[in-house]
Amino acid sequence: MRLLDRYLLRELLLPFSYCLGGFTLLWLAADLLSRLDDFKEHGKTVAEVALYYFWGFPEVLSLILPIALLLAALYALTNHSRHNEITAIRSAGISLWRMSAAYIAAGIGASLLLTFSNEWIQPKAAQRLRDMEDAKSNQGGLHPNLVFKNAIDGRVWNAESFNVDTGEMTRPFVIWRMPSGERREIFSQRATHADDAWTFDTVQVVIYAADDPIPQSNIRTNRLVFPGWRETPESIRSEIKISGMSSANAAKGAQLSLQEIRDYLARNPDLPKGKVQILETQFQARLSEPWRCLVVILVAVPFGAAGGRRGKFVGVASSIFIVFAYLIFLRLGLALGTGGYLAPLWAAWVPNVVFGLTGAILISRAR
Repeated sequence: MRLLDRYLLRELLLPFSYCLGGFTLLWLAADLLSRLDDFKEHGKTVAEVALYYFWGFPEVLSLILPIALLLAALYALTNHSRHNEITAIRSAGISLWRMSAAYIAAGIGASLLLTFSNEWIQPKAAQRLRDMEDAKSNQGGLHPNLVFKNAIDGRVWNAESFNVDTGEMTRPFVIWRMPSGERREIFSQRATHADDAWTFDTVQVVIYAADDPIPQSNIRTNRLVFPGWRETPESIRSEIKISGMSSANAAKGAQLSLQEIRDYLARNPDLPKGKVQILETQFQARLSEPWRCLVVILVAVPFGAAGGRRGKFVGVASSIFIVFAYLIFLRLGLALGTGGYLAPLWAAWVPNVVFGLTGAILISRAR
């Protein structure tokens, strides 16, 4: 059986590599045509353009990988059917479920790969891409009028500007309360983060006793260092990204990593219900998104293995139609989830479960 599995995987991986490469080239060509004048205007070299698309690819991978896997599976299965290989396999007493093991393993492997990419590669690649966009526009990555709240430690940050590339703040103002009720205010000209510590330059610290509007002390110094604060440039970047996300944007797909969402919810336990709904839907969508690869395999197998010329054509067309209906239901589920009409878990997972089970039932009933 291992020989059969290796043969089926080999016959699947070749068209999969062609489909993935073809979709990648289509994306590159379409995006390059729309940005070519912009690249020329800013004097980008070939190496810089290549680096730009290298960092942009992980985001596109989540879109093209399931479709490439679907088309590759349909091609491989119809090719086996055309040469009567599926009939021979079934005649040897091997069920369609057992024959599908290689395809299902490929779907699970692709899902795990996409999970790793979405959580650990894509956020870093997206940040590199934003850095390049900021450099291109000569904005230096500055975010004006920063407001950042750390509800856990009771600190509120305000700054004239925050550099999302370097993590440096201009004219920061920090207010927080000590466990004793004492309130402290920091006025500074500049703040930087390094080695797990915030360093404030040209600082004024004003300390108030609990419920006392008159300052107890007013300290001025050239520099103050606060190690171990939970706030980091990464958490502030996430705050900027999440605070500007509307339900309409969130409904387009998973845009945040699981860690970003967990950290944001932990820092902001008193968020409005609508914002929590959006973030929880994004969390579940990020978990469920990679498993599209397995769903498309379960849909492709019973239709791609259909016998007869007419059956093969109808099967391939039907599976493609079902997968596109599945993608529409995914978008609809996210819209209902972010809008508060459907629980986040249902919004993100029901399309996967329904279409995956439909494919599994069709495999079981195949003759």
